[in-house]
Amino acid sequence: MASVGSDRALSALTVILFGFALGTLSVVVPLLGVHAGYSNSEIGLLVAIAAVAQLVTRLFMGTLMRKIPDKSFLVGSGVMIAVSCTLLALSPVFMVFVVSQLFQGSARAFFWTSSQTHAVRTSTSAVSGLRDVNLAAGAGALLGPATAGYLWGFSVQLPLIVAATAGFMALIPAVLLNKLPPFATKPPHRAGGGIRLWRRPGVNAACWMNAAAGGWKSVLDSYVPVALALAGQSATVIGLLLSIANANIIVGSTLGGWVHDKGIRTSLIMGVLGTGLGLAAVGPFATLAVPVTVALAISGIGAGILQTVGPAIASEEVHPEERGDSLALTGTFRASALFLSPMGMAGLVALIPVSTALLAAGLLITTPAALALKSDRDGT
Repeated sequence: MASVGSDRALSALTVILFGFALGTLSVVVPLLGVHAGYSNSEIGLLVAIAAVAQLVTRLFMGTLMRKIPDKSFLVGSGVMIAVSCTLLALSPVFMVFVVSQLFQGSARAFFWTSSQTHAVRTSTSAVSGLRDVNLAAGAGALLGPATAGYLWGFSVQLPLIVAATAGFMALIPAVLLNKLPPFATKPPHRAGGGIRLWRRPGVNAACWMNAAAGGWKSVLDSYVPVALALAGQSATVIGLLLSIANANIIVGSTLGGWVHDKGIRTSLIMGVLGTGLGLAAVGPFATLAVPVTVALAISGIGAGILQTVGPAIASEEVHPEERGDSLALTGTFRASALFLSPMGMAGLVALIPVSTALLAAGLLITTPAALALKSDRDGT
């Protein structure tokens, strides 16, 4: 069995490699859709297919993690993300695109739920374990889009081949991770006194935090590249801008411990407002690289706070043997947002310009924070 330090290093390497492959797809999928002649609405629907696959898979993760070790899901997710990249490298034909997106969505569900539970179970605190996961994911997400944008200039297939290789390489550290037992079938005590998991106050807030982060990520990976491309930005610039957004997730994750100490409501408000308002500013300034850079940086910091503090709160508010359920639940809210956001955007862009639709999406993401502020006023 690997030491705690070795296990954390292996986990970080696994996350970096998977994050690199996923970050590559975040740039290549929308650009490949445009290159293949798909409409803006069709690109949104293709992104939504991955979200549907993730959502459906997440619904079963709580049960599956009571039967299968989290390590096995990490290994499987590496194979699936590599297959997703390989399929797109072979052909952008619609049905191949659909199958690739199905593999990607399921891989994301397997990976994020299992990597988070593994980190929480092997760390002294939930927020520190999740911070480590998000920092490693941020490193991969920083390298992936920038590399994809650069390699795209040489060949449409090249960034996908490199991403598939990264996915297969993730298998090596994943296999070497410590094998933790599945969660108990029946937890000996329920911290919520019988209240359904999603209705418990802390878990409920965590779900909304993860949903806001998911909505942001979905729009970032689908319509932000489209808006920037329509505004005349090059693939290289688009890749760098997405890398900046993802790099600032690292900043937000680093701030996660400090924000977490401020309480649940403050964490929700700070994370959601930064994420939503930053995204809303991208549309109006799509032709201007500097304002877009600032907007994406702010939104990335907000998203980093949300996806670090949210799951940490969810895991802290439940019995240790319910952590798999709580993290799968917050992941389900995230997956729902990943599905609904591109679907909603697909409807909006059929009626209004993409830049205006981004403004609307950003403002909508701020809704949970607005409700929290209203709750504060009503309570005073």
